[in-house]
Parts: sequence; C-alpha cells; structure tokens
Amino acid sequence: MSVIIAALRRHAAQAPRDIAVQDAGVTLSYARLLEEVELLAGRLRKSAPRVLGLLADNSAAWAVADLAALAAGITIIPLPLFFSASQIAHVIGTAGIDQVLTDQPARLAAALQRASLPGEAFRAPLQLVRLDSAAGSELPAGTGKVTFTSGTTGEPKGVCLGLEEMETVAESLRLASAATRADRHLCLLPLATLLENIGGLYTPLLAGATICLPGLAEVGLAGSSGLDVGRLLAALGKWQASSAIMVPQMLQAVVTAGQAGAAMPQGLRYLAVGGAPVAGRLLADAQALGLPVFEGYGLSECASVVAVNRPTEQRPGSVGRPLPHLRLAFAEDGEILIHDVRWRGYLGEAAGPAGENFIATGDLGHLDDDGYLYLSGRKKNIFITSFGRNVAPEWVERELVSRFPILQAAVFGEARPFNSAVIVAHPVAAPEAIAEALAEANRQLPDYARVTAWVPAKAPFTASNGMATANGRLRRNNIFGAHAEQLANLYQLQN
Repeated sequence: MSVIIAALRRHAAQAPRDIAVQDAGVTLSYARLLEEVELLAGRLRKSAPRVLGLLADNSAAWAVADLAALAAGITIIPLPLFFSASQIAHVIGTAGIDQVLTDQPARLAAALQRASLPGEAFRAPLQLVRLDSAAGSELPAGTGKVTFTSGTTGEPKGVCLGLEEMETVAESLRLASAATRADRHLCLLPLATLLENIGGLYTPLLAGATICLPGLAEVGLAGSSGLDVGRLLAALGKWQASSAIMVPQMLQAVVTAGQAGAAMPQGLRYLAVGGAPVAGRLLADAQALGLPVFEGYGLSECASVVAVNRPTEQRPGSVGRPLPHLRLAFAEDGEILIHDVRWRGYLGEAAGPAGENFIATGDLGHLDDDGYLYLSGRKKNIFITSFGRNVAPEWVERELVSRFPILQAAVFGEARPFNSAVIVAHPVAAPEAIAEALAEANRQLPDYARVTAWVPAKAPFTASNGMATANGRLRRNNIFGAHAEQLANLYQLQN
C-alpha cells in the first residue's frame, strides 16, 4: 500500500474540503483529488500501459496523473519539457513507453517524426496517446518511476526508483522541513524534476498542505534555464507561498532583484535551495533580504534529498544533517558513501547496481562533530598540479565567489605549476577590485590551492551558452575550451 495514497485518503476523510491542489483554472479539495486519482487509476488499469510517459506542463492534471499511476502500480516516466525531440524519442524507445499522457501532442508527434498522433481525452488538458513502441529495455524489478536529471545532455540516462524509496524520502522531508497542513507550497521547478516531484508534491500531500501548480511560464521559467525573475516574484506573492524549492541560479536572480529594490515575498517560511553548490555569500545575501533559505544536497540515485538544513537545525556553509532514514560513510579519499538507501539501477541496465550495498556519490565531503555535512567538490573534478598536489576546484571557487565583485569562477591547474581561473565579475567592477577579492580569497587558502592568475570570462556561465547546466553546475570542459588560448598565455607569461 502506498503511504502517499493512504495519506490522501486520510486527509480526504478528516478534512475533505481542505484544498489539496490548485492551478490557474482548477482547485481540487482533498476529497475531490482522491476521487480524480481513483477514477484515473481505474482508467489506467484498463488501458494497461507497459510503461506510461507523462509529457506536460505543471498543472493539477500532472499531479493527478502521477498519483494515479502510483495508485495503479504502473511505472511512469515524466518527460522533461526541456528535453530535445531526439532526447524524448530516445527515452520512449529505450524504456519501451507505449502510452503517453500529454498536453502537447503536436510536440510528441514531432519528436517521433510523425505528422500527427491520435489521442483520446483522458483528463483535461491531458490526452492519452498510444504508441507502437518497441519492447524497450527490461526495467529493474520494482521500478515505479524513471527520472532524469536536469543537467542531462546527449542521450539521457535515467535512474530507476521504487515507490518505497521515494515515499521514504518524502516523509523524511516532511519532518525536516516541518511541513504542516497550513503550508502552501508553490512549485517553481518542473514536476518532471525529481526534487520538485518528491519535495513539492509528495511531501506536502503527506502533510495535508496545499500544492500550487501554475504553469511554468507563470512562474517565469522558459525551457531549461530561461528565467523572468519579475514573474517568479509575482507568483510567490500571488499564490501566497509559504514554501518553495529553487536552484541556485533562481535564488541568485531573486537576490539580485532584491538588492536592486524589488519587494521580497512575504509569508515564506521555508525556501529550499539545492541541485548545485550554493555560494556562501549568496545565502548570506538572501538571509539579509529576509529570505528563509535552507541549503540541501541530494542525488537521483537516492530518490533526491540526502541532507538538508532545517528550521531549527541550520549551519551556514553546510548542506545540513543527513535525513534520518540513511547513513553516511566516507572512503579514504573523502568520497561520500550513502548506506541504507536502495536504488534499482539505470534505465537500460536491468541487472541493477552491483557490488557493495552503498551508493558511491562521486562527491567529496565530511561531517563535523555535530553531524552536519560539508561538501568540498566532485571527485572527478580534482586536478593534480605539477607539484603533485590534489585540488578540488569547487573548494577554491567557493572562496572566490564569496567575495564581491566575483560572481562566477572556474579554476584550472591540471599538471601546471600554479592555478588559474576564468572569472565572471560584476559588470561595473574595476580590475583592481577583482584583484583585491582574489587576494582576500587566497589568504584563506593553502599555497597549493591559491589562484595566481586569471582571465575574464567571455560571457557568464549559463545553460544557454553551454557553460553550465540548468542547475548551475559548471561545464568545465566547455569553459576551458572557450578560454584555452587565454589560459595558455597565462602560463607562458609566467615562464
């Protein structure tokens, strides 16, 4: 029995008129939501998809479809709207999706190189489209959902998750965020993003809260990384949000607007930030504007969140304490190992993960004496200087961007005698101010990690120019390639 569906039934019995889900045109009470979920679940059982795809904008209908698949025990694969046509076609073929619920049938047809696809009304605005799909890969046993990270490029790699894992994380998040029936959670990220799916839909449902699901355009999102911060701020006010989830680039845009005089939203009590490392200065600036920001950390293989700061337990610089259902250990090199979490493997790898019963994250970090987790970088990003010193660039970059006027930085030094950086600075910053900020950061670093020379970035690092993912993680190879000549000149000048 699904814990989430059981909670939905409980809330429908105890508080049937409480609002469960809202979008721009639809308001569903808990009693009505339960009716819609059970009705759609029954129709899905009769339709009997092998694997169900869901390609749609955020809406009450998206939530109903996802919950109905959960109630019917049908594997569902949310297809991100920011996927390209070739990525959508790849997922459908690889997973053997034979039915798709969508509010964008024309886009689906184009992805599959069809003039049109006949659909049948299912739950407005969703249509059910049946596909003549190949069998696809065998999904690992117990797969309830396949999710894709927002930074996926090329042929997407999907993580297969079971219902138990997702519901365990949702309940742990309910406790960690202190979610209550009085909350109004505004979904700012696509529901196809696992973090919002679990933290923004399942967790509020467990608490009996209200979930606000306007379309992505209303909250200012376009594609994978386009953002209208004015619309985002307006949506937070209009929907009277008490909680929301942001990626760092969204928070940066809000803070910049606030520092320029824009009114900050009132009524927020818990603003979670995750998906990529968050600069300490950005968190401090957000708090100075009255934004209740709480940094967290997670990965899809663990059904999203692993650790998060809490309203009563927060430590700046950390990503919070681990959620209570899991246990952390560390390899000799500092890699974070996560125990007591089950995952099913990757799409196309039906055998599932092999080896030890832990997940090796690829992230480096440590716990302090009070159990707060600190991240120091990605294991694969570590470079070794010509003096044999290991440097995690994220560690150095955090020191740089914590100082005005440095907004972004990418640090390099593989097989070199000193480290260099590509820096995105505030547009009005003088070179002397950048040099001073760099000197301040260097004083906090050991000599082997210091940045000796730098070049200005040709443009800010964004997803649209290929220099970052949608979550704000740097695409280091692309940044290096775009600035290779300037970086090489730095070392020639020092010879």
